[in-house]
Amino acid sequence: MTRQYLVGELSLILGELQTAPMDELALRDVARLRWEAETTPPATLACVVTRAVELTDRVCWGSLARGETAAFIRELAICAELGEFGVCAGFLEEGRTSSETGHRA
Repeated sequence: MTRQYLVGELSLILGELQTAPMDELALRDVARLRWEAETTPPATLACVVTRAVELTDRVCWGSLARGETAAFIRELAICAELGEFGVCAGFLEEGRTSSETGHRA
């Protein structure tokens, strides 16, 4: 995969997440991660992906805690897409949590 493709795909996934219902803090975090994905060197994408997975996990738990089933299902699908992207791009290892990958937020 080319670096431009990786940046574009990550930006697209984060854009999907930006449209999901969430609190203002999470929306700012998603916007910041998307900006970082689009403007920082491609070598930093692994850290951006790791932080995005952690953020998406937090957003999913928030929706679940509030009983927002439809939002949870949508966010979970985005989280799965992000995880699959991270594994296919070599940024994440399949079956390992972000804390086990060695990437720091």
